[in-house]
Amino acid sequence: MGASEIILQGKDLSYRYESSPESDLALDGLNITVKRGELLAVLGHNGSGKSTLAKHFNAILLPTGGAMYVAGMDTSDEDMLYLVRQTVGMVFQNPDNQIVANVVEEDVAFAPENLGVETHEIRKRVDDALKAVGMYEYREHAPHRLSGGQKQRVAIAGVIAMMPECIVLDEPTAMLDPVGRNEVLKTIKKLNSERGITIVLITHHMEEAAICDRVVVMESGRIAADGTPKEVFAKVELMKSIDLAVPQTIELIYRLRKRGLDIPLDALSVEECAEAIMSSLSTVGGGSHVRNY
Repeated sequence: MGASEIILQGKDLSYRYESSPESDLALDGLNITVKRGELLAVLGHNGSGKSTLAKHFNAILLPTGGAMYVAGMDTSDEDMLYLVRQTVGMVFQNPDNQIVANVVEEDVAFAPENLGVETHEIRKRVDDALKAVGMYEYREHAPHRLSGGQKQRVAIAGVIAMMPECIVLDEPTAMLDPVGRNEVLKTIKKLNSERGITIVLITHHMEEAAICDRVVVMESGRIAADGTPKEVFAKVELMKSIDLAVPQTIELIYRLRKRGLDIPLDALSVEECAEAIMSSLSTVGGGSHVRNY
């Protein structure tokens, strides 16, 4: 993998909060590489270190030990801070904390204005960003009148208007209902597939991780698993050992395998799961065996 293909790289990354004991590291010698254009989920329960890692990706936090590089720039280099934060944009779980204006389009324009972008370019960026997240028709609305999912999409538009190469979303659906969550996830997928923006999605939802190209599972400040969703979720025993559930399809197959059915553990989607179960049942004598399981 060439250096130009890498946008985020943590080398022996360690971090300890000042309030924590010497031995209590939030990140513990972690090594991670994220390629340009990747759609990556970082999965873990509360306290696993995933949000601490997210804040290293755009230098909100600086390493206690090791190093963090963004597009080859060391985040500990103060002279690079501006470029680092232009390269990596952050979206947090509460959109109300990121919305600063009384009109949607003014909110999206806020960051480019502060970067000194010319007025005509700001107008173009705002329209482009709102269209990218499906919120252009709401450009003159008051943000406080929007739904949670719509607010989060406006927050994402505000980051897009800065034209970052990478967007890190730290539990962006945590405060949303299922409709709002779906809106945000579709937006994330679209930004990655159509615009090639590198996406890092910090989450504890298995179903959200399943839509990504790659999943990194964290536990106690270290990486416990790293691979495609199918590869990672097939490690059911590992996931259970660190108190993480697996998608319902994988859980069903896991239980059926314990009952003797020969079904691959990588049938992740509902369709794949149903097909795998029916195929396995047909090899043991047809549908009459279904009730035995």
